[in-house]
Amino acid sequence: MYREMSKVEYIWLDGDKPTQKLRSKTRIVELKEELTPADLPEWSYDGSSCYQASGGDSDLILKPVYVVRDPVRLDGYNFLAICEVYNPDGKTPHDTNHRHKLKRLMDQGGAKADCLIGFEQEYVFFDGLKPLGWPDGGYPAPQGPFYCSIGSDVNFGREIAEAHMEACIEAGLAIYGINAEVMPGQWEYQIGYRGVKGEAADPLTMSDQLWIARYLINIIAENYGVTVKIGCKPVKGDWNGSGMHTNFSTQAMREAGGLEVIKKAAEGLKKYHKEHIDNYGADLDERLTGHHETSSIHDFKVGVADRGCSIRIPRHVHLQGHGYFEDRRPGANADPYVVAALLVKNVLGL
Repeated sequence: MYREMSKVEYIWLDGDKPTQKLRSKTRIVELKEELTPADLPEWSYDGSSCYQASGGDSDLILKPVYVVRDPVRLDGYNFLAICEVYNPDGKTPHDTNHRHKLKRLMDQGGAKADCLIGFEQEYVFFDGLKPLGWPDGGYPAPQGPFYCSIGSDVNFGREIAEAHMEACIEAGLAIYGINAEVMPGQWEYQIGYRGVKGEAADPLTMSDQLWIARYLINIIAENYGVTVKIGCKPVKGDWNGSGMHTNFSTQAMREAGGLEVIKKAAEGLKKYHKEHIDNYGADLDERLTGHHETSSIHDFKVGVADRGCSIRIPRHVHLQGHGYFEDRRPGANADPYVVAALLVKNVLGL
């Protein structure tokens, strides 16, 4: 007898170094219009093929922890499930499970401080060995006309970026904008707090959603025959790198008089600068050169409306006296769980 079923894509992070990659496989479950993590069974996979275990003891455990509707598979009620990776005992998190570490920090004080976060994810579409829209030989015109560009002579990949935006909306992700970036073939989308009443924007939820958004952009790009790269310096030379600027606040920062809390927190991050740099993405030195709207990787600077700083206080925040700060150091390939955990830990002193 035919029974309708749902497809659930179990998504996790592997153990690749220096940058973890997304992996996924499909589980068929009984049809439901809505699913929660508690509705989904744990599942094992071959950790030895994901750089997380030896062949002699390779089974690792996937535990679904965050579920959204699948906006790509439209043949019924289908879902995407972010999973944490656990050791074979099913009780202890694997060393590569950075989500678990962020959750622990949220439980220790991050939730009480009402931390909010937003990520600005830059990426580049590649057509074979070159960025999308680049000539077969040589280089395009210098950067300048491509940022927020309009027209087929300067804008490359809009159809894919738009499809990704729609997919994020359909999945219920807190996407609040997209734009073409300064290099042809380079784009950005933002996931995080957008002022919608009752909408979660805590570090754990937003980090889960950013990983889902990363999954979706890669799946959608497959349909167009292009790849998505989030390296810190996808093209050498006089081109901006790709970053993941991170906007962060606590309740105290958002209240009247919060500017002083912001300044104290921003300046306080100086003593943790090396810890952040060491964990903010592979090849970060190629991006944080002190040029192309970055501060040098060797310096720590806080400034107002200065895109050459490590920590930027937006002009409107400075004028209104409360709000958030922007950490401009994370690379595009940084793990949002790690970035969020460091900010929660070091801003709150946990």
